Amino acid sequence: MTEMTPRERVLAALRMEELDRPPVAVFTQSATIGQMEALGVYWPEAHSDPRLMAKLSAGQADILGFEAVRATFCLTSEAEVLGAEVDPGKQNSQPMLKSHPFKGAYKAKEEPDLLAPEDVVSQGRPKVILDAVEILVKEYGDRYPVIAGNTGPFTLAGHLVDTENLVFGIIMSPDEVGKWVKAAAEITDYFSQALSDAGADVIQMSEPTASCDLLSPEMFEEFAAPYLQGGYKKLKGAMSCLHICGNTYPILDQMISTGANALSIEEKVDPVKAVEKVAGRVPLVGNVGVVHPLLQGTPEDCIQHGKAVAASGINVVSPGCGLSALISNENLMALVKSVKG
Repeated sequence: MTEMTPRERVLAALRMEELDRPPVAVFTQSATIGQMEALGVYWPEAHSDPRLMAKLSAGQADILGFEAVRATFCLTSEAEVLGAEVDPGKQNSQPMLKSHPFKGAYKAKEEPDLLAPEDVVSQGRPKVILDAVEILVKEYGDRYPVIAGNTGPFTLAGHLVDTENLVFGIIMSPDEVGKWVKAAAEITDYFSQALSDAGADVIQMSEPTASCDLLSPEMFEEFAAPYLQGGYKKLKGAMSCLHICGNTYPILDQMISTGANALSIEEKVDPVKAVEKVAGRVPLVGNVGVVHPLLQGTPEDCIQHGKAVAASGINVVSPGCGLSALISNENLMALVKSVKG
């Protein structure tokens, strides 16, 4: 068949259509120091300037040869607008939460009193992300798919009230958990649609605290899945990709039930077994190890792992989770080579 463009290849893979070869792209956090140095764009400045964010977001394609562009670089922007104190990080570290603005309200069992979703996305770093997506669509959208990242409702609720409170609350105060995740979902749903309206092809939502490391499959079914389902059912325009960290093999069926168009899985999941379990119901994105081989291994290790993931039947070969900023260009380019040849 005729050689496809990166945009055609990735989007066809997500529709599970015939391909000339599997695509290789970073769907999660994609920035590294090597890209920053090559582009002259650095963290933390790139978190708050849409032009800088767009330039660094395109580094995975421009510098490394991956087949997508992707904004943003962290999961703290929504919580910051909602009142969380955030450390902006450094060149080699992402922004980190320093406070949970509704921790006291949660413990006092007060009703969530959050900004309206339209007010959240119209200011601060959410607005920067939207502007960066528009730049990426204009400058890269004819050749590359534009992926936009945001935070899942269970994770955002934990950012607001403290994740420990939220998880313990499943046992002690399940009604409180439900109302805070529901309130967070109203914001995540609105932000997803705003990113789609800005032109993003794929909304890659990350739900790290809904992982099996913290929630049992039964807890995920009750306290995370319903709030993802609502957003995915309403989303118009863009495709959706759900990423959850850790060994998600036990909840792959529940992840499919959310209605996400694709699932992004980490290296803790055996790719062959995941492909067998999913059985073509949705495309899979992943799952080359971020720590090993990408951070700690050699280029040869990265080639070996990339080839193994491609051979497993994973639809889009990708790092299993967000990149460490310390991963070398050489290792990432080796991963690209393992797929492109």
